[in-house]
Amino acid sequence: MKRLKDVFGGNIQQYTMVLALLVLIVIFQITSDGKMLTPSNFQNLISGNAYVLILAIGMVMVIVIGQIDLSVGSVAGLVGMTVAISIRDFGVPWWVGLLIGLVVGIAIGSWQGFWLAHMGIPGFITTLAGLMAFRGVVIWISGSISVPVPNEFSFFGAGYLPEWGPAFTGLNNSTLVLGIIGIAYFTWAQFRNHAKAVKRGSDMPIWIPITRSVLIALALGYLTYLFGSGRTGTSFPVPGVILLILVIIYHIITQRTTFGRHIYAVGGNRAAAALSGVNTKRTYFLVMLNMSFLAAVAGILFVGRSTSAGPSDGNMWELDAIAAVFIGGAAVSGGIGTVFGSMIGGLVMAVLNNGLMLNGVGQDKTAVIKGLVLLAAVAFDVYNKNQGKASIIGHLTKAFQRDNAPAEPDAALAGAAATTVASGDPGAAPAAGPVQPDTEPNAPLSRP
Repeated sequence: MKRLKDVFGGNIQQYTMVLALLVLIVIFQITSDGKMLTPSNFQNLISGNAYVLILAIGMVMVIVIGQIDLSVGSVAGLVGMTVAISIRDFGVPWWVGLLIGLVVGIAIGSWQGFWLAHMGIPGFITTLAGLMAFRGVVIWISGSISVPVPNEFSFFGAGYLPEWGPAFTGLNNSTLVLGIIGIAYFTWAQFRNHAKAVKRGSDMPIWIPITRSVLIALALGYLTYLFGSGRTGTSFPVPGVILLILVIIYHIITQRTTFGRHIYAVGGNRAAAALSGVNTKRTYFLVMLNMSFLAAVAGILFVGRSTSAGPSDGNMWELDAIAAVFIGGAAVSGGIGTVFGSMIGGLVMAVLNNGLMLNGVGQDKTAVIKGLVLLAAVAFDVYNKNQGKASIIGHLTKAFQRDNAPAEPDAALAGAAATTVASGDPGAAPAAGPVQPDTEPNAPLSRP
C-alpha cells in the first residue's frame, strides 16, 4: 500500500473522481455487451460533448470568482444563429461568419461583465436576464426555423484528423502522432518534476517517475489505439483537438499567470485581494467576457456538428456545464476549482449519459440519475472538508502540479494569498498605495 501511495502522490483519495470515471466505463462496458469501449462510441462521445466541456472551462473560472453564468446556453444559441443568418442573408464567406460569431460572443461578454464589474449587479441576476433576453433574440431573428450552415463548419464540429503516411501502423497516423506527443510530454514532465524534487533535497526514488511514466504511457497508448483504430476515414475528432488546445491554454492561464492568481484571490477573499492591489473590477469583467467567448466557440462547434442552427440550440446547456464544474470539485462559495477538475467532472457526466443510452435507459430516468450523481459528488466533497480532509479538487491540483506553481489559495488562506498575488512573488509585500476595496452595495459579498 505504501508503494501504491508513493506512485499516486501519497493519498489514493486524490483520484476519487478519476476512479469513479473508470468504474463507470467498466460497468457500462459490461452491461452494454462491449459497446462502450469501441472506437465509434468514444469518437461520438468526444464530438458530442466537446461543447459542454468547453463551456465548463469558462464556467469554472466564473464559479471560482464566486459568480455563476446562467446565460451560456442562450449565448451559444444566439452566436450559432447569428453565424448562420449572416452567411445566408448577407452572403459573407464562411470564415467571416465564424469571426462575426466570435465577435458577438465577446460583445455579449463585455455587456454582462460591465453590469457585474462596474454596476455591482450580481452575476446570477445579470446572466439570468441574459438567458431570457438572448433566447428571445434567437427565436425572433430565426422565425422559429432552423438555418443551415456551410459544409466547412462540419470540419470543426464533426471532423476527424486526416489520414496520411504508411498503412502498416494499422492506425490513423495523425492520431498516432498525437498520442506519441502526449506520452512524450507526460514522461518528460515526470522526470522534470523528479529532478526538481531531488534538487530541493527530496529523497524520491527514481522508480516513482518511471512507474508513473509507464502507467501514463499505457493509458494514453490505449486511448490512441481506441481512437485511431476506427473505420476508415475516422480518427481522433477535431472538436477533441480544439478542446485539448483550450484546456492547455486555460490551464496555463489559471495556474501560471498573474491573472490566474487574481481569479483565485478574488474568489477567496475579494476585500483582501483589493487591498493587496488586485483590480477586482477588471478581474470580474474579463472572466465574464471570457465565458461568453467560450460560449461562442461552443455554439459554433455545435452548429458544425448539427449542420444547422436551430431556435432551441443551447437550451439547458448551462446546467450541464455547472454540473461538470461542481462534480469536478469546485466550491459553491468560490475560490476553489481547476480546469482539469472540471474536465473530469464533464467526462463523468458524458460517460454517464452515454452509458445509460447504450443500456436503453430513457431520458426521464437519466435525468434522475444525473441529478443524484451531482448531489452525491458535492455531498462527498463537503463531507471530506468537514472531516478535515482535502477536497477532491485539492488532491487533483497536487497531483498535476506537485512540483510546479503554487496551488490555488484555499478559502482559509485566501487573505494571506491575496497579499502576494499582485506581484506574483510568494513572500512579497502588499502593493503600495491607497488601494480601496470595492464598495458597491449590491456587489458579491466576500467570504470571511
